[in-house]
Amino acid sequence: MNLVNRINILSCSIFLLCLLPLSANAIPAITCHCFTDRSYDPVHPAAADKYFLATTQNSFFALVFNTDKKTVVMKKQQGISSDDLWIAYWIAAKFSISAESLLKAKQGKEVWKDVFASQNLDSKPLGTRFSKALEAKLPPVQLAEIAVDELFLRNHILSGADLAAIRQAGATNQELIIVTIIATKMKQPAKPLYLETKSSAKTWGSLLAAAKIDTKNMQHEIVDILKLSPQ
Repeated sequence: MNLVNRINILSCSIFLLCLLPLSANAIPAITCHCFTDRSYDPVHPAAADKYFLATTQNSFFALVFNTDKKTVVMKKQQGISSDDLWIAYWIAAKFSISAESLLKAKQGKEVWKDVFASQNLDSKPLGTRFSKALEAKLPPVQLAEIAVDELFLRNHILSGADLAAIRQAGATNQELIIVTIIATKMKQPAKPLYLETKSSAKTWGSLLAAAKIDTKNMQHEIVDILKLSPQ
């Protein structure tokens, strides 16, 4: 290979390398949902907790919105946050529109109020709490909590008082869902169980094991425990 060709190849390589940051910025962040630990190990009781939290939320989500769990996982791997998924699917169910169109409209927008404006949607049918949060441009995590709370109340999963108590204790959506399932199976109040995990006295894995919940078949477990309709 002569010197001229080498210079040309080198120039092209440098040019392509310069383009890589631009390409990376144009692609949505990819979230990895590859969990190394997927079963409870008494020797390392917290090792699989992140997996238990994720798979329980995904299973519950798939059931309440009558969608495929694999689709939920795939969307998260594509970079769509759990919060945006809760919001989009909840709104879509309320208005009988496509969740996909809402997620597409959310791309490039920081707040969901802008999505409502772009889709000519009125937030009033979604309730006062959500409407006020939307107008205040609260972050997706808070809007998603409102959506999940409404789903819990609509499906009679928890009473308003019990739900408020767990939220006030600091439970996230993932934590709220998993502790409710465990508490229902064990026929115990949910808040004390949640506080045990918060104080590190118990792990989610140890509680699931104590409740004899089959984590490899979580979706069917949720159907049996919460009496939700399977898809």
